Amino acid sequence: MRPSFREALSRPGILAFAHRGAGDVAPENTMAAFQGAVDMGFPVLETDIQASRDGTLYTFHDEDLQRLTGEPRSIGDLTDGEIAALRIKGKHQIPHLADVFEAFPDTLFNLDAKTDITAKPLAGLIKHMDRRDQVCIGSFSDRRINTVLRGLGSDTCHGLGLHKGAAFYLSARLHLALRFRAQCVQLPMQYHGINIVTPQSIAHAHRVGLKLHVWTVNDAKTMRHLIALGVDGIMTDNCALLKLELKNADLWR
Repeated sequence: MRPSFREALSRPGILAFAHRGAGDVAPENTMAAFQGAVDMGFPVLETDIQASRDGTLYTFHDEDLQRLTGEPRSIGDLTDGEIAALRIKGKHQIPHLADVFEAFPDTLFNLDAKTDITAKPLAGLIKHMDRRDQVCIGSFSDRRINTVLRGLGSDTCHGLGLHKGAAFYLSARLHLALRFRAQCVQLPMQYHGINIVTPQSIAHAHRVGLKLHVWTVNDAKTMRHLIALGVDGIMTDNCALLKLELKNADLWR
């Protein structure tokens, strides 16, 4: 029986997210990084989705390919054949999302559609590969989240985009009992220098039925601070370190 994202959210403790896979094992968003995180026992792979000129979905974050491959153009400008010839850090291919789903059938996925053109095909692929129960849809764009939900159903696990996330934060500050359709809110520690992950915001999330996840945390001191605060999930590039800190706190699932 495959795992369910909603079921994972309902369990006590802290959910561990491998942010773009295990960056301490291999370059981000590569099969090797995903495999490294799964081998360590991480229940959730967080990854970003881009589309090629041919409409194929890939796990890749940046707007262009320069930082990781040396190619200055974006994935959206390239055909599948051109992308297949590229290598991340000179070694790793850019994975198709479909291949990642196939490689890790018992893993949960937190998926971020990075462009508007990816949202509708993302919903179609998730539906085609029967992964709806295993995904949580996130994005800075509330519009993209809604596009994916229209394709999959509004009860699909999802987070809050930027505007609804801001509404959540203001409702926490003003003690307003706003309700959200989402199951979680995923936040950085700070936004424009303001601490937004606080005991108040965590308690408010729980009052309005949301789990609060924090990104992207790569140092032990901050991990311990968040564990003590009682957040519901932590995203990291340093999977070995987060696993160690959760094990030390007797919270590793």
